[in-house]
Amino acid sequence: MMSRIAKNTDCVVHCSRLPEYRTPFGAQKTGGYVDLSIDVSVSVDEVVLCYTYGLYDLSYNELRLQKQGTVPNRWSCRLRMPAESGLLFYWFCLRSRNEDIEAIVDPEFHDLLYRNYEEGRTYLYYVASWEGENGKGKFAFSAPKVGVHEEKYPHAFQITVYEEDFVTPDWMKGSVMYQIFPDRFFRGSDYSFDLMKRSEKERPERVLHEDWNEDVDIEGKPETGYLACDFYGGTLKGIAEKVDYLMSLNIDVLYMNPICEARSNHRYDTADYLNVDPLLGGKAGYKAFSSVMKENGIRYIVDGVFSHTGADSRYFNKYGRYEEPGAYSAFSEGKDSKYSSWYAFRRGEDGSIQYDSWWGFPELPNTKENDLSYRDYILGPNGVVASWLKGGASGVRLDVSDELPDSFLREMRSCVRKASGGEGLVLGEVWEEVTTKISYGNYRDFAFGRTHDTVMGYPFRDALLSFLRGEISARTYSLTMEKYRENLPDQMFYCMMNLIGSHDVPRAITMLVGSPDPGNREEQKELHISEEMQGRGAALMKMAFAIQMMYPGCPCTYYGDEIGMEGYRDPFNRRTYPWGKETTWQKELLESFRKVSGLRRKYGVLRCGEISMVHAEGDDLIFERTLDPNGKDHFGRFCSSPKKILLISNRSDKMRLLLDINANGKVTSLEHIPDIFSGNGETSIEISSGTEDKKVEVLPLSTCIFVIDR
Repeated sequence: MMSRIAKNTDCVVHCSRLPEYRTPFGAQKTGGYVDLSIDVSVSVDEVVLCYTYGLYDLSYNELRLQKQGTVPNRWSCRLRMPAESGLLFYWFCLRSRNEDIEAIVDPEFHDLLYRNYEEGRTYLYYVASWEGENGKGKFAFSAPKVGVHEEKYPHAFQITVYEEDFVTPDWMKGSVMYQIFPDRFFRGSDYSFDLMKRSEKERPERVLHEDWNEDVDIEGKPETGYLACDFYGGTLKGIAEKVDYLMSLNIDVLYMNPICEARSNHRYDTADYLNVDPLLGGKAGYKAFSSVMKENGIRYIVDGVFSHTGADSRYFNKYGRYEEPGAYSAFSEGKDSKYSSWYAFRRGEDGSIQYDSWWGFPELPNTKENDLSYRDYILGPNGVVASWLKGGASGVRLDVSDELPDSFLREMRSCVRKASGGEGLVLGEVWEEVTTKISYGNYRDFAFGRTHDTVMGYPFRDALLSFLRGEISARTYSLTMEKYRENLPDQMFYCMMNLIGSHDVPRAITMLVGSPDPGNREEQKELHISEEMQGRGAALMKMAFAIQMMYPGCPCTYYGDEIGMEGYRDPFNRRTYPWGKETTWQKELLESFRKVSGLRRKYGVLRCGEISMVHAEGDDLIFERTLDPNGKDHFGRFCSSPKKILLISNRSDKMRLLLDINANGKVTSLEHIPDIFSGNGETSIEISSGTEDKKVEVLPLSTCIFVIDR
């Protein structure tokens, strides 16, 4: 559309990611200044910066730009950022005589121009384009729509304005993460099938697997149906006993799905926030686990579920399995319960008991997060969160944090900071682009330094898997990731949880080479990756690992993805880790994972070095991580590391990629040679310490990591 609107699309240029048009780069601190410029090489009377800012309410304003004397045709202004964090959207409006604007626009579109008849002038807008290189914009006939209830088109340029004192924990920046679903990782020496059988007496709906390698249950018991209540007996001590394996993966941070007592295997239906599930080893097992993690320098993050509890919990106690009266009996029978104010009850027209629940699931009654007694229980000085942090956890992952009130989240971050001496992490479950996330009728306070330190990087996953599946080009992937980088505060960007799999999505290898999801559990259970697709799957997983480990942020691996475990969505993405049953190709994939994850330990540039996209076209993706000339990273810290590392990925399965790279790590030539993919792909590591040009060869569906070690 850009080429159809204007006769000369380059007669007006603003690129939000280039310093000559916008500086400083990206998100900004409150109260700082940003210099904005736009080149206009046609005759116009006026160039106006239009901007709106805020969070819960947006304030619209205009500022007339001044023509520079030093650069021909350049109009500029300096804009002070708001004193309160939030979003600032901007665009430009060219205003001039009718004939001036009409000279820019093709005659067939003159009727679409906005005319201000009182002024006797015509307007033409310059707005953001998600397809523009370096954030280059495009023309539009109307102003962008950025209101919460508007369609968000045309697009506006964005500046994320965050708190001046926003700092995230240094230990998290650039760390390598690993996620474990506790019941399915490993049975420790404290495992007891008799204990599992005893728990079945208390909760008869449970299905117990004595065989670790048995497939997951999809039916439940006849009297209940499927309830995600089948158990294998993985324990916290089991995780601790596999610490050598975890260390071999080069991980720094472990994130575990909930470990509190609960009825289900996923434990998102919390029964007791202050008690470790007995099936996981109870408090003794937790203490042993925590001690081993500390001894080996592995931090861990616990999963906090605070938007709802379980119906079968000491707080709600719908089934009377706890001695103390819960909120349900307080409402239904008039009993006293200190938890009664935590939930919203009512009577239906037929007299039935009704209550608010998470997405309508009656087993997950919603909590009232604004209830002060609930807040004290969770966030008080001696509350749930403080007790977990003082007990050894380094942070909290917040389940469905976009369903928690902003005020609760702000208090959560304050609680975590106080309980951890400023070192604790708040990691939120937010699936969408976090800076402009909208829920409950508002932009949300998620990325501005007051609630979260970081969030789960599902947009990272979506872009990477789309590129590797061939659904988008390397150019589109690059533009998507550059927008990601531009909008995030750097404190958050360098500790984003950049995942390729989790307990809530199909396994990564299934997404890459598996058959389309048939949509029902019976068929999902029977579908497996064919032998002929295993090699391709392994190759694409190696590429995913390499890109993930080379990109800024915290690469997170869901247990078993490092060996290519397969499976569609829940429960098939939660199968047991097949200890001792790994196939040859899985073992080879594991070694490839260890090789690339180890680079984060070896080269500090990969933790907090800068990133630049070097080349992104078709199947070719090349980007570099760099330190400054003094060997310092983005945050000004010295790194004893090579100053530059190149990642070169060749997604093609029909072409080999040949590159000439000079001694400074610059790609001087690039050539494609026909070559058919065969095998499992490879991740090669090339190290250059000389002064001569190097030739680098990247096979189909393979990656090369080129280290400039001088």
